[in-house]
Amino acid sequence: MRLNILWLDCTAAALAGLVVLSFSAQLSDWYAAPEALLRFIGAVNIAYACYSFFLAARTRRSEISIGLLAWANGAWAVVCLCIAALLVQTLSPLGFIHIVGEAAFVGGLARIEWRWRKQLTMAT
Repeated sequence: MRLNILWLDCTAAALAGLVVLSFSAQLSDWYAAPEALLRFIGAVNIAYACYSFFLAARTRRSEISIGLLAWANGAWAVVCLCIAALLVQTLSPLGFIHIVGEAAFVGGLARIEWRWRKQLTMAT
């Protein structure tokens, strides 16, 4: 399970990034959000996926690298909540749900990864 959380993390980030980047024009219409914002969200997800994949693929990880992963998830959750708060008047319900849902998902990952940071230093 411990290693699986890292694979879940990198897979979810990569998938989210690819979908948002690939369909940013359509999502912009559906979400009533600027396409540039969606491209930014997609790019951040891809960059994050690269780092989390790097960690997931390793058999040994430093506690600092896991802490950084958890911190990045927590920071991204805050950014998503700020985006949702700033655009609450213009986002469609679907766009609002996506952005707040992403905040909840990555915030949950941050909590799990921080709690298990010592155990996550070694692959099972």
